[in-house]
Amino acid sequence: MTHWFHRNPLKATAPVSFNYYGVAAGPPASKICNDLRTSRARLLELFTDLSCNPEMMKNAADSYFSLLQGFINSLDESTQESKLRYIQNFKWTDTLQGHVPSAQQDAVFELISMGFNVALWYTKYASRLAGKENITEDEAKEVHRSLKIAAGIFKHLKESHIPKLITPAEKGRDLEARLIEAYIIQCQAEAQEVTIARAIELKHAPGLIAALAYETANFYQKADHTLSSLEPAYSAKWRKYLHLKMCFYTAYAYCYHGQTLLASDKCGEAIRSLQEAEKLYAKAEALCKEYGETKGPGPTVKPSGHLFFRKLGNLVKNTLEKCQRENGFM
Repeated sequence: MTHWFHRNPLKATAPVSFNYYGVAAGPPASKICNDLRTSRARLLELFTDLSCNPEMMKNAADSYFSLLQGFINSLDESTQESKLRYIQNFKWTDTLQGHVPSAQQDAVFELISMGFNVALWYTKYASRLAGKENITEDEAKEVHRSLKIAAGIFKHLKESHIPKLITPAEKGRDLEARLIEAYIIQCQAEAQEVTIARAIELKHAPGLIAALAYETANFYQKADHTLSSLEPAYSAKWRKYLHLKMCFYTAYAYCYHGQTLLASDKCGEAIRSLQEAEKLYAKAEALCKEYGETKGPGPTVKPSGHLFFRKLGNLVKNTLEKCQRENGFM
């Protein structure tokens, strides 16, 4: 089953030379600085390289972050921070607020910002893979795994590194708690979409699919609520996506709940459930149009024309007709 996911743009950053004349004295220190520069440049290249796979990304990220640790943690493994932590200024843009950069002279800020981009890369990799027409079982597992990794990175940054910043995260910026939490929940919801698609393919009980769809809709509702206090100019398009996915999966839940009721010969209740699914699908369709017309970070697409969306419309229509026929016989 093919999927469609909204994606915000990657963060951009200013080049860093890691040239510390008079500080990095001697060949070993110069080599470390050179390795930092090349490993950072390599990681940034991979973010936009369509041939990059998770193994390549992990190796490149590990290479850079292992070197960067020398600027954060003391080399004698004490609890003290490195004396180099505040030696370099780092600049990063924002996924929502575009080209307006934030700058901090702090290696922890660099670790968090680069880690954020690594997590975003995993979500974008999952989205590319999930958007294929005939996604295989192994590819579906890879999508699910990538979204789980992304959620784990966002969560780790939020809990272990962002609290260590000397300058607190600015409101409405990527490193602020509301945004990080929304990214985490969205990853969880999209991973569950893959689970639902697999359950449908394996013809699991409609009751199970309905329960999973309802839980997924709640994830999207929670993510939308997390962003509700943000400036609409930056968050409107993202929130349209979360809202339409909430309506879409609630419609899914009602559709499969209707199938469960029909199997129990509760035709009247099944029809009411399918009619509710029909209303929610129509609402999701209207939100798809609004999403396409809303300005803001993210792709310019028409979700209502996507295969994943059209399939549900046909399923709701056919199931409702079946319920009405069964009811007519009774």
